[in-house]
Amino acid sequence: MTYCVAIRLTTGLVLLADTRTNAGVDNISKYRKLFTWTEPGERSVALMTAGNLAITQAVVSLLQEPIDNPGSNAESVLTAPTLFRVAELVGDAMREVQSRYGPGLAATGESATSSIVVAGQRAGGQVRLFLVYSAGNFIEATDDTSFFQIGEHKYGKPILDRVITPDTSLEDAKTAALLSMDSTLRSNLTVGMPLDLAVLPADSFAFSELRRIEPEDPHFHALSHAWSELMREAFVQARQQAQAEIQNGRKDGGQQMLG
Repeated sequence: MTYCVAIRLTTGLVLLADTRTNAGVDNISKYRKLFTWTEPGERSVALMTAGNLAITQAVVSLLQEPIDNPGSNAESVLTAPTLFRVAELVGDAMREVQSRYGPGLAATGESATSSIVVAGQRAGGQVRLFLVYSAGNFIEATDDTSFFQIGEHKYGKPILDRVITPDTSLEDAKTAALLSMDSTLRSNLTVGMPLDLAVLPADSFAFSELRRIEPEDPHFHALSHAWSELMREAFVQARQQAQAEIQNGRKDGGQQMLG
């Protein structure tokens, strides 16, 4: 399984993906699930993938072909006129791969279900974020829905719901994404490090951060530890406050009865 989170903000995009792929407890591997393309000064595009690995790898390969062979004049994620058109290209590739391999996978009882996050910005356009489904159809993030998650999303969703708004800063969104991933890592063994992080400031058309976070990364380790300690403190404070309120309520009730 996997976990990927993409956050769309007024100030840009934050993307984070794990690299664990497993086909059982004794068959665990690492595969990149975050892919980026940049045309300096003109556009930056990123994809994150989840689901059947063979399907998503084939989709990425189809999208890479016209980039590697510019003489073919085929439309690509680097030449499409809008990010909406980029999402359409990803959806078209998904449909082609699903039609080619989906029936065979279904015949053997294997799932071909896959999903792909498409994010980026081109000159003259806004920062945009899409979620492409197995059928090739897709939805776009809005101010009401500022982030998308694919894979094992449930463990890391609460902090995003509480923190993320369109006006959240890139730095705060990056912290929220990392803590969302940390919660998922702690609760699901099918998600694992290392992690791939990409940060795209609005109107920069270049990733300000594009790096791999290894298990021994000191910043991630410190953030995880600090979050755990604060959660424990909050738990104790909440319990103590609840007990105090109950005791105060009993006293108030007793005084009213005496009065």
